[in-house]
Amino acid sequence: MVEGINWVCGVDEAGRGPLAGPVFAACVVLGPDHGIEGLADSKTLSEAQRNRLTIAIKAYSVAWAIGSASVKEIDRLNILQASLLAMKRAVESLSIIPGRVLVDGNHSPRLRWPVTTIVGGDSLIPEISAASILAKTARDAEMVALHQRFPHYGFDRHKGYSTTEHIAALRVHGASVIHRRHFAPVRELIINGKAQVAKI
Repeated sequence: MVEGINWVCGVDEAGRGPLAGPVFAACVVLGPDHGIEGLADSKTLSEAQRNRLTIAIKAYSVAWAIGSASVKEIDRLNILQASLLAMKRAVESLSIIPGRVLVDGNHSPRLRWPVTTIVGGDSLIPEISAASILAKTARDAEMVALHQRFPHYGFDRHKGYSTTEHIAALRVHGASVIHRRHFAPVRELIINGKAQVAKI
């Protein structure tokens, strides 16, 4: 890692709510003269806006990194702890040493550097907004890739979230190896015999 001025690092996650797939996190150090316009909470942006901003963030930020936690880790740890693990992996793989780490929400990963949590930080702090965008686009890309392996569920459309289409597919095809077993809709379908664990 390169140690320089008191870099501010923003951190956010994407994918806590879905029934399937890993959870992702990203961290971004923008620097004072990044010149990236349109940064905002990723949930308020269109897919095209997020993709455009992802290119700009990666090109013009001082540093950025992405981490994730697997479905097995989500089921073993719970989604909150897995999200914090993904955040920790992202920050610890950053190419520079941050002076401060600003995390969206009210829970923080255990890090070697000072951490401040900020509720609603993804709409208030540019560094966190940028991190939310990178985490979201990285996870969306992963779900589109997983759709090629598991085409029955429509991951390329709903990205694993609990849509009517997704629940209907679960009832027909069962839960795949990338479904989160401890999430209620998946667990209930298996327990009630409405879904068998898919061998795909």
